[in-house]
Amino acid sequence: MTTSAPQARVALFDLDHTLIPFDSDHSWGDYMTSLGWADAAFKARGDAFYQDYSNGTLDIHEYVRFSVAPVVQRGAQASHAAHQGYMREVVQPQILPVAQDMVRQHLDAGDEVIIVTATNVFVTQPIAAAFGVKHLIGIDLAIDPSTGWYNGEIAGVPSFKEGKVQRVGDWLAARGWSWDSVHVTAYSDSKNDIPMLEKANVAIATNPDATLRALAQERGWRILDIFA
Repeated sequence: MTTSAPQARVALFDLDHTLIPFDSDHSWGDYMTSLGWADAAFKARGDAFYQDYSNGTLDIHEYVRFSVAPVVQRGAQASHAAHQGYMREVVQPQILPVAQDMVRQHLDAGDEVIIVTATNVFVTQPIAAAFGVKHLIGIDLAIDPSTGWYNGEIAGVPSFKEGKVQRVGDWLAARGWSWDSVHVTAYSDSKNDIPMLEKANVAIATNPDATLRALAQERGWRILDIFA
């Protein structure tokens, strides 16, 4: 008698307003402004882009060119040093035990845990590491071969809206899996992530915006408010 292998379990976590109570890309822009890397006009445009994201109308390519421009200009050494300060001063004080516990429960259960975010990997890789998560799907940034540093463009498919579904599917396929062959639990706050939540076996609306909250109530999805 043969028995089938147990189904692999995967937990997908959005980052901003799901695991941390703020938008990391937007706050990184504010931090760069505080360093003098950007001015008030940069901040105002960043605020406008953030509103576009909240409204579901963001042009992700235009936004990434804008948001990473100071990092492109400053170069690798200065940018990484600045990000260490950002982690210490902004991010670490706002990583709450309740969010750490959510992630740890899945890690302790042996689940594959992935942070899936529409923020670029330069900003988010250290944040994922702070949660003890080794798998990150974020917006990859293209490298200028002449400098070995970012050029401001997106590399590959951006992990945004339906792009999150494709990127997770690619991650699964690289391991011989598919969306249909694993059990997926997905957490997000945003209506932008409805495509990803709809693909999951278990969808958890975490600190949801008004649109997602209404959909979760309609479909009987669990609603989790951890930053109230």
